[in-house]
Amino acid sequence: MTDPKTDTLSFDIHRVKELLPHRYPFLYIDKMRDVVLGQSAVGIKNVTVNEGIFQGHFPEKPVFPGVLIVEAMAQTASALVVETLDLAGKNPLVYFMSLEATKFRKIVEPGDQMELHVDLIRKRGNVWKFGGKAFVEGKLMAEAEFTAMIVLPKDE
Repeated sequence: MTDPKTDTLSFDIHRVKELLPHRYPFLYIDKMRDVVLGQSAVGIKNVTVNEGIFQGHFPEKPVFPGVLIVEAMAQTASALVVETLDLAGKNPLVYFMSLEATKFRKIVEPGDQMELHVDLIRKRGNVWKFGGKAFVEGKLMAEAEFTAMIVLPKDE
């Protein structure tokens, strides 16, 4: 869906699932907004206490793992790339290549809604580098730069 005021796109969970191969329990974005093809997007992750990760990750004080925050950023960037390249339905996979400048600043807990802001830093061929920041209620929770390669099944 396009927002006529800003000329950006937003994707509900159904579109996200068309763009990404991930499924529960490893799909970490619920929707996307402010999508500017080839440039940036904001993924939304609603963190709920019902997620299986909290059974074993500090059950007395559940904390959403930092590595999964980075994964949610990467999924947001992957969906942006797949939509930008019009590859939905062609079964593309996006593989991490590097992770840099990663910092975890605050704890993300059940009940939080994370906004995952990703911005393209550069692309060369099928390799894309993004900067990502995770926010909860406007507070910076984590940040990272990550590089990934997009691969179509015939390319492997």
